[in-house]
Amino acid sequence: MPHDDFHVEPVPGLPERPPEGEQILWQGRPNWWALTVQSLNLYWVAGYFVLLFAWRFVTLFDQVGMAHAFRVSFPFLIIGAVAAALLLLIGYVQARATVYTITNRRVAMRVGAALTVTLNLPFSRIASADLALRRSGNGTIALDLMDPPPLSYLTCWPHVRPWHVRKPQPALRSIDDAARIARLIADTAEAQLNAPKLARTPTAAETTGADDIAPGAVPAE
Repeated sequence: MPHDDFHVEPVPGLPERPPEGEQILWQGRPNWWALTVQSLNLYWVAGYFVLLFAWRFVTLFDQVGMAHAFRVSFPFLIIGAVAAALLLLIGYVQARATVYTITNRRVAMRVGAALTVTLNLPFSRIASADLALRRSGNGTIALDLMDPPPLSYLTCWPHVRPWHVRKPQPALRSIDDAARIARLIADTAEAQLNAPKLARTPTAAETTGADDIAPGAVPAE
């Protein structure tokens, strides 16, 4: 089947419509500012260039004067501002390209700005969900999988648990109201895993009838 480069998702965040009986319970995306700060270390990068400016200024102002020292040191602030602007742009694009979906059967993650990847994680494969909550209510929910698929940390970044490179854990990064979403995942997973599994058992008549037929015999019509 030819690939349609202009194919539109039938449901935002999902490559196809959910099968019968599956219901979407929640959809969301990262808070772009929180994603930039937490995954791209915006404050650390900005602070680094401010520190370079301060170090340069302090080492020069007593030798060449305050005005000249400021002019010589000021380029560090310009470079820092450009770097921060690029990080903000990357964080915004990453957040806008991401859709997290929770249904009554799975967690789906459509991630990636340049290379789009959709992860489908049934609750039966999720061993635990770990919540890292901040005082603002924003947080990250990392999913520890029982049978991890061959995920690439770099391909899924930043939508993975930080520093878990050898065994990447998909993560709903920097989402608002994270405690409520974590509770939704826990309750839905518990309900899904405890749901009764229905199977058809042959009746006594069917079993007896099958036993009465000799091997190789053809039943009479």
